[in-house]
Amino acid sequence: MGLEQLRRDWTRLGSAEPLWAVCVDPGKRAGGWDDDEFLASGRAEIDPALARLEELGAQPGRGRVLDFGCGAGRLSNALAAHFERVDGVDISAPMLAEARRLDRTGGRITFHLNERPDLSLFEDDSFDLVYTDLVLQHLPPELAEGYLREFARVVRPGGALVLGVPESERRTFKGLVFRYAPWPLVALAQRVILRYPAPMRMHTLATERIAALVPQGRILASDEYWGGDHWRHLRHYVALEGEGTS
Repeated sequence: MGLEQLRRDWTRLGSAEPLWAVCVDPGKRAGGWDDDEFLASGRAEIDPALARLEELGAQPGRGRVLDFGCGAGRLSNALAAHFERVDGVDISAPMLAEARRLDRTGGRITFHLNERPDLSLFEDDSFDLVYTDLVLQHLPPELAEGYLREFARVVRPGGALVLGVPESERRTFKGLVFRYAPWPLVALAQRVILRYPAPMRMHTLATERIAALVPQGRILASDEYWGGDHWRHLRHYVALEGEGTS
C-alpha cells in the first residue's frame, strides 16, 4: 500500500464516519459519538499523558505542538489547553473539515492537509512537542519510519515526542489473525463482516526500532495502555537532547 491508497481509504472513512473512525467503538457507529463526549475523550488522554511527561523529567516548552494524524481534532482541542499554538496534520480532507467544525479554541489550531511522505511544510526545530496516538500503525512501515525521522527534525532541542503505537499483536484469536492472515482476507472481513467504510491496515512498531530511528532522543518510559484483545499498545515518552531535558 502506498500513500495514495492510504489517502483514498482515510478520505472514505472521513466522509462516512469521521468520529467513529478516530475512536472505533461498535456502539458509536452511525453518528453515535456526541461532539462534547468525543472531545472530552481527548482531554482524558492528553491531560494525564502530559502530566506523565512532566513526571519523567521532560520539560518541553508550551509554545507550539504538532498533532500528527489529527483526524477530527479530538486531541488537537485537548492540546490547545496546554500550548499556545497547535498544528494538526492529516491526509484526509474530510477529516480536517470535521476538525475545523469541532475547533473550540477560537482559531488557535491550524489544520493542514499533508499528502507528502514527509513534513516539509514545517521547518527544522518548529515544535516543542510532537504528539501522535494510534496513527503510525495505519501506515506502511517504511512511511511510518520516515515520519519518525521527521518528528525528530521538527522538534526543538529540549523538546519531546509522545508516540502511541502497537508494540506487538496479542496472542489471542484476533491478534493472531492480524499477524498471520493475508491482508486481502483481513480487508474483506473488515468490509463485509464489520462493515467498515474502508479497511484499516495495522502494523506494529518495536521500541528498539523507535530508538534506532531517533538516535538524538532518549526514551524515558514506554507505558502500556489500552490495546483491546488485538494489540499490546505502548505510549513512548521521548526526550530530545538539548535544554529542557534532565
